[in-house]
Amino acid sequence: MSLLGRQRLLFPVLSGCVLILLLVNPALGASDSLEDLNLSYKTAQPLELTPKLSLQLKLHAFLLWSSVGFLMPVGVLLIRVSSNVRSAKAVRVLFYCHVAAQIAAVVLATTGAVLSVKNFENAFNNPHQRIGLALYGLIWLQPVIGFIRPDRGVKARSVWYLAHWLLGIVVCVVGVANVYIGLHTYRDRTGRSVRLWTVLLTVEVSAVALAYLLQDRWNHVVRLRQEETAAVGDVRSETATEEPAYPANDHKEVAVMP
Repeated sequence: MSLLGRQRLLFPVLSGCVLILLLVNPALGASDSLEDLNLSYKTAQPLELTPKLSLQLKLHAFLLWSSVGFLMPVGVLLIRVSSNVRSAKAVRVLFYCHVAAQIAAVVLATTGAVLSVKNFENAFNNPHQRIGLALYGLIWLQPVIGFIRPDRGVKARSVWYLAHWLLGIVVCVVGVANVYIGLHTYRDRTGRSVRLWTVLLTVEVSAVALAYLLQDRWNHVVRLRQEETAAVGDVRSETATEEPAYPANDHKEVAVMP
């Protein structure tokens, strides 16, 4: 796809995200949760959850976990795997899966951001809110950089690749860290245990990280196995085709004449 074509696609994607947010957000309500969170910050007492506020907090956590805690790392893993694939069709499929995962992650993260802005107190007096504010900006910057990538062969391509890759890693690492911070903030404000969710997040992130580290070595391991198999096959074929050597017979036959 040309640079102009990607730039044309950027506006519909952004418009679709905004439309989804407008459809999802109004039904959530804001007044009760805003008053509750304002009171909790002023009094520094454990937050008393109403059913509506509890639903909003859980939905916010689910959206951000799904976005920066799962879809974005998986998207990074997919594009990383595509660099070791030889089939052009497989590379194309992995690329579009990467794009779909990243777009879905941006939509979910933006929905979670608007949900928190409209329903929660936003004094930005705690690390979770401050990191989240910076993270939302990086999340939106990443797809913009992705859509304006230079074509292959252009000098700026290597600079773009490094910036896009580095920003993606930063968003994933900071996003996962902020999910952990959010879980502990929820525990501190409500007094409820988040041990199960912390363990599940750790297992999921560890699995993705392990896959990311191993996939780059997988092709190397497969290639070594193929070379070993080929070497063993050559040795066996040489052994099978080699004719046995017999000692030379130096005795001459003497013809006996009658």
